[in-house]
Amino acid sequence: HASHQEQVRKADPCGIWQIKLVLQLTAFTVEHGFPHQPSALGYSPFLRLMAIGTRSGAIKLYGAPGVEFMGLHEENNTVMQIHFIPDQCQLVTLLDDNSLHLWSLKQHGGASELREEHRFTLKGPPGHFRLYLESTSLGFLFCSCRISEDNCNRRSCELVEALREHPKNPDQILIGYSRGLIVLWDLQNNKATHHFLGSQQLENLYWQRDGSKFISCHYDGSYTQWPVSSDNRQPEPLENTVPYGPFPCKAISKIYWQTTKNGLPYIIFQGGMPRASYGDRHSISVIHGSQQTAFDFTSRVIDFFIIFSSDPAAEFDDPSALVVLAEEELVVIDLKSAGWPAVHPPYLASLHCSAITCSHHVSNIPLKLWERIISAGSKQNIHYSSMPWPIDGGTNIAPDPPQRDLLLTGHEDGTVRFWDASGVCLHLLYKLSTVRVFLTDADPNDNMNTLGEDEWPPLRKVGTFDPYSDDPRLGIQKIYLCKYSGYLAVAGTAGQVLVMELNDEDAEHVVDHAEADLLQDQEGYRWKGHEKLKTRDGPVRFEAGFQPFVLVQCQPPAVVTSLALHSEWKLVAFGTSHGFGLFDHQQKRLVFVKCTLHPSDQLALEGPLSRVKSLKKSLRQSFRRIRRSRVSSRKRRGCVSSPLKVQEANAKFDQDALQEMELAPVQRKIEARSAEDSFTGFVRTLYFADTFLRDTVIQGCRGGALLMDLFVTPGSRHCPSLWAGTNGGTVYAFCLRVPPAERRMDEPVRAEQAKEIQLMHRAPVVGILVLDGRSTPLPEPLEVAHDLSKSPDMQGSHQLLVVSEEQFKVFTLPKVSSKLKLKLTALEGCRVRKVTVANFGSCKTDDYSENDLAVLTNLGDIQIISLPFLKLQIRYPCIRKEDVSGIASCVFTKYGQGFYLISPSEFERFSLSTKWLVEPRCIVEMPEVTSNNHVHNKSGTENAARKSRDFKDYSTVGFQNCTYFRKRGKYCLVKAFFLPLF
Repeated sequence: HASHQEQVRKADPCGIWQIKLVLQLTAFTVEHGFPHQPSALGYSPFLRLMAIGTRSGAIKLYGAPGVEFMGLHEENNTVMQIHFIPDQCQLVTLLDDNSLHLWSLKQHGGASELREEHRFTLKGPPGHFRLYLESTSLGFLFCSCRISEDNCNRRSCELVEALREHPKNPDQILIGYSRGLIVLWDLQNNKATHHFLGSQQLENLYWQRDGSKFISCHYDGSYTQWPVSSDNRQPEPLENTVPYGPFPCKAISKIYWQTTKNGLPYIIFQGGMPRASYGDRHSISVIHGSQQTAFDFTSRVIDFFIIFSSDPAAEFDDPSALVVLAEEELVVIDLKSAGWPAVHPPYLASLHCSAITCSHHVSNIPLKLWERIISAGSKQNIHYSSMPWPIDGGTNIAPDPPQRDLLLTGHEDGTVRFWDASGVCLHLLYKLSTVRVFLTDADPNDNMNTLGEDEWPPLRKVGTFDPYSDDPRLGIQKIYLCKYSGYLAVAGTAGQVLVMELNDEDAEHVVDHAEADLLQDQEGYRWKGHEKLKTRDGPVRFEAGFQPFVLVQCQPPAVVTSLALHSEWKLVAFGTSHGFGLFDHQQKRLVFVKCTLHPSDQLALEGPLSRVKSLKKSLRQSFRRIRRSRVSSRKRRGCVSSPLKVQEANAKFDQDALQEMELAPVQRKIEARSAEDSFTGFVRTLYFADTFLRDTVIQGCRGGALLMDLFVTPGSRHCPSLWAGTNGGTVYAFCLRVPPAERRMDEPVRAEQAKEIQLMHRAPVVGILVLDGRSTPLPEPLEVAHDLSKSPDMQGSHQLLVVSEEQFKVFTLPKVSSKLKLKLTALEGCRVRKVTVANFGSCKTDDYSENDLAVLTNLGDIQIISLPFLKLQIRYPCIRKEDVSGIASCVFTKYGQGFYLISPSEFERFSLSTKWLVEPRCIVEMPEVTSNNHVHNKSGTENAARKSRDFKDYSTVGFQNCTYFRKRGKYCLVKAFFLPLF
């Protein structure tokens, strides 16, 4: 085996053996989910791309599924506005520090990239500029700003609230002032041609497509239609409507007027709800003839736009979709279908529709299981529109994913969501709810979208974001899916463990219940936390998908901290802060429980939803440590009886220390933890293994009596086993006797404790792994049966790897004698937070790979450690050490990738292997509009080679030639400047 490895090393100089070179190419590949704290929205009908800006200065572009771009402003200021330049692959962003930034999509290396071209900052103190940008077909940007009172002779200034270019005549712009005055300005002659006098404070404007009319919306919740004639007569409003009057209403902040072929226009606006009863609602209303609906969102609406016909020769708008950016989700409404249903988004999923509490990744899903999950999910999506995704700009040129991957997220409301994590787009496949098993305040059959015929306003709830949980005890804490058998185990906050199986049809059945008393009736312990969840009596109806068939309730009902499922043996193991247990889900019988609670673990009895550790107890434990250290130091001083012995001991110590300095690196002194520290019985990890656990095995019998001392061979028979690691550095090993398949239902599974290992430093055990005779990790259950892995080597000696927060230690089996260790904390000064076995494939050949440990530390570093020799290969900075929640949420994949939460709504994806990279690779072809209105495709690189006017220079010229619009002796400044056009 060693010679084969050496041959592969030589034949593969750029492959896995050059692991440092591989990891130097490691990068964050893509962000999944919804942008955190969005602040601006833009859309280009020309490119069919959407842009979202955030408060942290990020800008993200989205088109067809797989077409994604991301840029980041250096200032990290809030993005206030985004405007695409018409007929160009460019856009402008405005930040809250009065800075303007020009971005371009250019081709590089066969794919498009988003780059910042130029930037400048408007002069003036922050807050004095109130900017509204309007991109025009001439390439102008208009921005209005407020003049200080000193500059306008202390006369009150009126703000410009809206700027709109005439849809047919780019030489005319509509200027709306805050107090209701609207001016139609002629840029060619530099004068006002029409004045429209409104009676209410103005909020926004919108032109009708032919330019003969426009509509204005106001602070009192009304909108007004105005005609635009060729004469100089004073225009009078055609219609003034308060859609949700007559009682006082909130302002309508934005409005659209869309024409259709049937003559009935679409009036779409934000706000306008009755102030007293519905003033707290976040709504967008759509009115089309007699049909009117107010879409109600559970989070604040940032902005919205309408997708309609962008052909200049088209006579009507014919809107097809309403796209709404809310603070916590993106919602698209189909305006073509009856009832205006929502469109299922292929990306920008609201991961945090209920807070994420845990995650679990499963690689290389079998096709049959994949199709069954998709089939179950499709039955949940029948209320969505069948419209294709309307934002479809750009082309995805990334290769197809080599395998099917699932990311499962557990949520606070008791749901588990299955995400397609194979490619760039994290797409929701199926949602599982565990609520039906329990009695809660909310009825799962309630429909949030039911609307009475006579209800007014006609509100309809849309979107999936729901931050409120009916009961925090429903929260999912651990998930384990067996991709070969289809068994799923989920565990929750109140000690509930559900075992499920996949069913393609709806079913109604009784869920069997079992209780596991982890305290084993020990006296002196009293649970102070929350109660267990009450279960439903009788049959429960479940929809197609994963359906629970047995519930194991831990007592006390503490949070389940570890979970393991072995689908071949039909066993599930679970652990809490009080102990762990084993359950046979085929016979629906509890096999055993083990209490790991230490007498000092009083905090483990209080629960996560009760009070936290008291200051008094903390001080008491601190004084106990000080007293123990003083006593131990006095004992050490008392052991040396003479100065001569002291000198001899010091000399021997110095000699040993010099030898250790030559052989070992400098190590930090790590003080052993006390057994009296709280939560020492907290079960951190559970692990099933078929390995050697007993030192002697009975080989024969004589006269019907068992002979314990005859024909005995050490460690000659392997057996199923369960391993558990606790917060106090203790490892428990249990031998399991699983009956053969033909007697599986007749004979019970039996368990017997075989080993107990106590780590001297008492650091929490975060991982347990058994290596076979070839030093290869044991395969997953049923993996060998499906011919997806080689059978483990049962001839050579096995090794046990115990990973604690501070060190890695290898033991030989079955004697459990120490063989090798790596002191991570002593050498590196960090602690292990997450550990997994990752398979790194070669870059050059497909028939070789090796397994290494991927370790995430409390400093946010990822370290790759070789197996079985525990040699540190490379250290890679990944997560900021201050991002505690990001470190806690990290989950590794089997093939060297990982996910962690960079915000409550976003997963950052990273790769540790160059063979497995998932990153957006796309191209945006820019249609070039010529004088004869024919459209040609040209790449961004070709267009960039053409001469253009410089953004910075012309902006300076623009500011030197500002135009003042006078109105009744009060001034407001409107600046106009050029943008580069190719």
